[in-house]
Amino acid sequence: MDTLFRLVTFQKQHHPHHPHPHSFNNSTTTTTTNSSSSRSSTQQTPYHFNYQQPQEQEECFNFFMDEEDYSSSSRHHQNQNQYYSSQQPPYSHQSLSNTPTPTTSTTTTPPPLSHYGFSTSEHQQSSDPNINYSYSPARDVTMEYSNSFTTNTWASDVLLDAARAVADKNSSRLQQLMWMLNELSSPYGDTDQKLSSYFLQALFSRMTDAGDRSYRTLSSASDKMCSFESTRKLVLKFQEVSPWTTFGHVACNGAIMEALEGEAKLHIIDVSNTYCTQWPTLLEAIATRTDETPHLRLTTIVVTKQNGDVSGVQKVMREIGTRMEKFARLMGVPFKFNVIHHTGDLSDLNLSLLHIQDDEALAINLNGSFRSVINNRRDYLLSTFRSLNPKIITVVDEEADFSYGTEGFEFVRGFQECLRWFRVYFEALDESFSKTSNERLMLERAAGRAIMDLVACSPNESMERREIAPRWSSRFHANGFIPVSYSDEVCDDVRALLRRYREGWSMAPPDTAAGMFLTWKDTPVVWASAWKPI
Repeated sequence: MDTLFRLVTFQKQHHPHHPHPHSFNNSTTTTTTNSSSSRSSTQQTPYHFNYQQPQEQEECFNFFMDEEDYSSSSRHHQNQNQYYSSQQPPYSHQSLSNTPTPTTSTTTTPPPLSHYGFSTSEHQQSSDPNINYSYSPARDVTMEYSNSFTTNTWASDVLLDAARAVADKNSSRLQQLMWMLNELSSPYGDTDQKLSSYFLQALFSRMTDAGDRSYRTLSSASDKMCSFESTRKLVLKFQEVSPWTTFGHVACNGAIMEALEGEAKLHIIDVSNTYCTQWPTLLEAIATRTDETPHLRLTTIVVTKQNGDVSGVQKVMREIGTRMEKFARLMGVPFKFNVIHHTGDLSDLNLSLLHIQDDEALAINLNGSFRSVINNRRDYLLSTFRSLNPKIITVVDEEADFSYGTEGFEFVRGFQECLRWFRVYFEALDESFSKTSNERLMLERAAGRAIMDLVACSPNESMERREIAPRWSSRFHANGFIPVSYSDEVCDDVRALLRRYREGWSMAPPDTAAGMFLTWKDTPVVWASAWKPI
């Protein structure tokens, strides 16, 4: 359980397993695929790493760990359970009060929206005589939301009304609300100010038909800043303060180990964007099996948006591959690692790249994997995975319903669900991280890109379309799968994990679906389940 946070000391004379003599774990392969409606192209680049016999005493961190993360060395065994604590310098921001105060400046006016196709027809405006919808600064509409400021729900109320104005193409109403939001929002403020900042940006991009361009700009800026070091610190800090990701890792690893027990050759297909943080604990569990250590082949599929820049992610995955190989070698597990970078819809993946072999027991791990798959292709992809005859399929996804239309009532309904979901997420981050955490800011910016994707971009190219557990359960049943119940041992492992974190986190069984929920203050946030073909 603690592999991601502790020092792993390998002593050759004390470890029951030795590296495989035929250097099974001496290469990492990266494959890039590109999906489109008409063709799929591939390019393979092998990366070779020389196999070396371990020294008489060799120490290795989990593949995300570096020696400078610890003040002690391998001779201090009492530090094996020491948690990694990353101290980042605080980012600079202005001091903001918990309750925003709208300004009353009248010197700046936003551009008119009439040329974007928004109507100012009288029938689109409220008949309430107490509300004046003629254009004016934020102070003229603030009184309408006085109760919202009192109950601290102003961001949700104002943003939802702005979404209704967008759906109704009511430009005068929208101008008032966006002026107000612009005066109150800040990406460095409290939860309401952050929500209003990111959703305001997405709404403006939507009404100016700039969603795809804005998303590419945000993603490009993030990719340029992406490095193994920054990713390592972000992942470790998030897992230290929150079970948001580790919950699914523990549940799925337990189910996979039980399903593949006794098999000599294992192949895990990992479709996720978790940077392989799930697998060190699995490698350690395999190394301590009482029977002969099996060969493990791990194929990781990283899905990115069409026409997106993936150079930063590829660089990070190459470094992770190197460290995975070293970690497996020191654990004495014969191991081979392969990365497939796929852009576009996952249902267009060329299955021949997976190199399925009949003598391998296959497990498929899906962690947020179907968010990039359009709704009418998800059943097709499930049936495709079933045709590979896996021993088990494990599924982890966030519990939100983002499969909705893009116009009128459907847009407003989906927007409301986005507001609900991201409020829960931001509040969980707020209570888990310090106010000046750089890692928290990075996670919030990633959430801002997701909001841009959901609110302003075409659903056919979306990377964020989640579905709720009952709908996923229905899909799996319809495509020839039955649920695999989590054993008491796996459930105990999950409970032990949650006890390491602050109060508010718990696990709960779904009412109308298989698997289990991670809940934050009784709100389901992550769903984990396991399935096998009938």
